[in-house]
Amino acid sequence: MKRNRSYRCSLLLLLLPLCASAQTPYVSKVWVADQGNGSYKNPVLNADYSDPDVIRVGADFYLVSSSFEDMPGLPILHSKDLVNWTIIGHALPRQVPLAHFSVPRHGDGVWAPSLRYHNGRFYLYYPDPDFGIYLLTATNAAGPWSEPVLVEAGKGLIDPCPLWDDDGRAYLVHGFAGSRAGIKSVIAVKRLSVDGTSVLDAGTLVYDGHDTDPTIEGPKFYKRNGYYYIFAPAGGVPTGWQLVLRSKHVYGPYERKVVMDQGSSPVNGPHQGAWVTTQTGEDWFLHFQDKEAYGRVVHLQPMKWIKDWPVIGVDADGDGKGEPVLTYRKPNVGLIWPVETPVESDEFNGPTLGMQWQWMSNPKATWLYPYPAKGVLRLYSEPTDSARNLWETGSVLLQKFPADQFSATTKLHFAPNPKLEGERCGLVIMGLSYAGIGLKQTKTGIQLVSFAAADAGKGRPETETVLLQQAGPDVVLRVHVAAGGVCTFSYSVDGRSFTPVEGVFRAEVGKWKGAKMGLFCSRNTTTNDSGWADIDWFRVD
Repeated sequence: MKRNRSYRCSLLLLLLPLCASAQTPYVSKVWVADQGNGSYKNPVLNADYSDPDVIRVGADFYLVSSSFEDMPGLPILHSKDLVNWTIIGHALPRQVPLAHFSVPRHGDGVWAPSLRYHNGRFYLYYPDPDFGIYLLTATNAAGPWSEPVLVEAGKGLIDPCPLWDDDGRAYLVHGFAGSRAGIKSVIAVKRLSVDGTSVLDAGTLVYDGHDTDPTIEGPKFYKRNGYYYIFAPAGGVPTGWQLVLRSKHVYGPYERKVVMDQGSSPVNGPHQGAWVTTQTGEDWFLHFQDKEAYGRVVHLQPMKWIKDWPVIGVDADGDGKGEPVLTYRKPNVGLIWPVETPVESDEFNGPTLGMQWQWMSNPKATWLYPYPAKGVLRLYSEPTDSARNLWETGSVLLQKFPADQFSATTKLHFAPNPKLEGERCGLVIMGLSYAGIGLKQTKTGIQLVSFAAADAGKGRPETETVLLQQAGPDVVLRVHVAAGGVCTFSYSVDGRSFTPVEGVFRAEVGKWKGAKMGLFCSRNTTTNDSGWADIDWFRVD
């Protein structure tokens, strides 16, 4: 018996390297922040994770960001060192009210959230500027998360962040969206129930930024050395600065100090983020930079405290105001962790959809079928109903741009319903204007087409160009994105040689976010059954 136990232990030790290799972290082919030499380059997340909030729980760091209308929403990312990140889940599978978000509501939905860990539980607050402030909770950051609880109903209540004080009281700080509330550039503090589920009063305005800090928003609430701190960006997303307010009293009066701005760096903004302390006592700050079509990417800045004021970035002249770094030594977390990035490519061999994918509205079960037996993702054609273009169609499966320059290639098989005309599928670059390439069912068979919709966000229709009058059901589609968001499409009918599509398309922003890339399968008619597209793989290089 002892010999058998010894044998099993020896066998387990031999298998450990195999287990480790089977769980090799995903590493992007287009952007890696970890330089492999003890340093990193910014952005640490070169993708559209806007309004990031970050916390540490033990030796683990967790990040959440805005997701607007995209579902599943509220992506949760995990890191061991603040440089290497991966997506571990989404806190919001569907957005409430369910019927309201059954169609795309571009720019609405989940605005800047905050994430905290209190008494063994994760608390995630997010604002919907049209409905109010919601709370979700979980014991594991990867989920499952609770159903949303409406903490405070109202229009224009945005960017909430809680603080549990030393005396057991709880508070909530938030800003205001002028488009709904009729006022902006002010910050309010409200009493919050100890369980975090409801506000207890009408609140008190603690700061007015109209004179010196217009459009102050995105407040994050902290307490340190007897001071209450509100970290908040001001001055507007593309051109603003990072402000910190402090007071010995929760309701103020608050002193102000600009602790980081663009300075001589190429990092515009720099905007809204979060302070986090490592287990070794180092302070760091994560924030976003608006890169237009590429979205709001996440930077990591060193941070230190001088006379109870934070200094973020590098402060060359010692005036207490820093500027962003482009490269820096990695945070000291006590260990060296493997290089890892969020997943982009997908072979579609599993039973669930990859976490990088999101729909443009609350999804229906009939939109897709993960088909591991065939190693494909099956997309069923969804009627577009009254949608004037794909921008108004919820069943478009998208992911973020992962770098300034990259290619995305996908292989698909189209199986249209022979009774339908107008079914189509393909590859698309989505924004306020969009463009793509795909297959379309006609009376005479399948055509290969390119398409574009300028000002799609204003309801403008598509234009279409037929590339092949008679195409087969199998095709490989590719888009290459160059600097400046310049997109060129191509296709291959043999999987080897590619034919370029004439002309270029410059990717455009969406509503409050960057352009996205992805897949669709749709139809403009309704009958008793649909066709489908089987997506074999989607690869980013």
